[in-house]
Amino acid sequence: MKNIQILSGIALLALSFTSCKDEKQEQAKKTIDSYVTYVDSVKNVKADDLKANWAAVDAEYNKRAENAQLALTEIKDNTAETEKINTSKTKYEAFKNEMTTVFAPPAPSPKQQLRNALFGEGKIGDDMNFDWVNAQNIHSVYQQFVHTVEDNKDKYSREDWDEVKMMYEALDSRKNTVEKEGLTSEDNRKIAGLKLKFAPMYTLNRMGAKSEETKEAKK
Repeated sequence: MKNIQILSGIALLALSFTSCKDEKQEQAKKTIDSYVTYVDSVKNVKADDLKANWAAVDAEYNKRAENAQLALTEIKDNTAETEKINTSKTKYEAFKNEMTTVFAPPAPSPKQQLRNALFGEGKIGDDMNFDWVNAQNIHSVYQQFVHTVEDNKDKYSREDWDEVKMMYEALDSRKNTVEKEGLTSEDNRKIAGLKLKFAPMYTLNRMGAKSEETKEAKK
């Protein structure tokens, strides 16, 4: 009788262990299915909505992907689940690359690229605002401007030179204001030297660019 009770107890314990193990596997499969569903659902969200919340979307994906990988260890024969995870991972990476392209800001226009080179990224936009140029930095602004023109003088088109001239005149206009706001005589002297360097460089190269365009037009 005692032996029967012991055997019954062992059987009950084994059944309980098996049941617990099955439950863990089922939960693991649900975790993986949840990961797969998340990837499929993200692909159905509008791009504008994704852009506004992309950091949170990507963080949630990484968390679910990590949980899915951990869940695999709870499944004895996990070949099918591994394939599910790999397929969803490939889907998401391709989708993420696509969204990265969609979310990327548009390339600046040639005119804006020229302004960025002359003054620094985003310093001068369509508003032509030079308020950021002051007595402390105006010499370095002229330096960058003139040296950039010097480095690229053989590449500029006639339209580029027209833009350069317009930007130069706008900078000069700002200098007139800055001179009344504490521009040192030393910086003023250095700027004068840069201006002497720019004037003939502009005249000669702008004429050369026009001649080249005329030749091309005649061909």
